[in-house]
Amino acid sequence: MRDARPSRRVVTRGHVVRGACRFFLRHGTVDMDALAQDLAISRATLYRVVGSRDALLADVLWELADHLLERARLRRTRAGVDGVLEITRYFVGALRGSAPFEDFLRDEPETARRLLTGGRVHRRAVLAQRSILLEAGERDRLWPRSGIDDLAYLYVRVVESTLYAELLSSRRPDLALAERTARAVLQQTRGTSPRAS
Repeated sequence: MRDARPSRRVVTRGHVVRGACRFFLRHGTVDMDALAQDLAISRATLYRVVGSRDALLADVLWELADHLLERARLRRTRAGVDGVLEITRYFVGALRGSAPFEDFLRDEPETARRLLTGGRVHRRAVLAQRSILLEAGERDRLWPRSGIDDLAYLYVRVVESTLYAELLSSRRPDLALAERTARAVLQQTRGTSPRAS
């Protein structure tokens, strides 16, 4: 005898995030009602799986950024400081050239500022930058491991000040200034060891 109970579809966070990424790339935002409809799930299920719109948006923004970072890393042709800057240059250019991302920054500045410069997106960016620094400086041990976390944090803040210049200070991004500053940060800390306290 066949079981007459309807089968329950398991909805995972990964499934929702992938759907939300597609939605974001089409609309430059994530509308929870429309996304639930796209995914053929209830709004209650959507919130149960992701917790909140902010949490989902943070995952979406990081997924898309991480994809661009991975492409940038694969395109890197140099090592050391120049290699790190090469990755950043490609990443910033691709992100600033993304119409959905620009729409999001323009239409939801408060949400963008909250999610992109603090919390999970920022922490993930620092971890990714740490990995980039270690990889680019691996051969010549350019940066001491003991200070790599601070260097990654500082470097990400420099990049964020350009990427989100309009959000942070209503200024236009100055890519040349940001690159000079980022280079100075990398060169200043290269090969230095932490001072004894």
